[in-house]
Amino acid sequence: MLEAIQRIKTRIQTTQSRQKSYTDVRRKDLEFEVSDKVFLKVAPIQGFLRFGRKGKLSHRFIGPFEILERIDPIPYRLALAPSLSTVHGAFHVTILRKYVADPSHVIDYEPLQLNESLSYKEKPSRFLKVK
Repeated sequence: MLEAIQRIKTRIQTTQSRQKSYTDVRRKDLEFEVSDKVFLKVAPIQGFLRFGRKGKLSHRFIGPFEILERIDPIPYRLALAPSLSTVHGAFHVTILRKYVADPSHVIDYEPLQLNESLSYKEKPSRFLKVK
């Protein structure tokens, strides 16, 4: 009986070490600089409304927010919007996602020319190539 228990323990340990080595290869340590822009991951909790919408279409990330300071290797302090003044400003590095600025995401604002009947003619602003 003791031999069987010892054999099971060694097999479990080898399996765990193999899985850990697979995970360690893919893991990357996150680090951000002060004044970087990041998104904040908001966990959707059933029936809990904190960051705007509730349900299936609730936001997964909000932001971007600027990093004000690095408190320790793990927590960061963010410059939050005034609407989030009730939320604590320090966040764990795992719930932050780097914001990569892409100028193609910015769409120029053009005022609408309304007719007398308060209707307007739609014109596409840009054509996107589908791969």
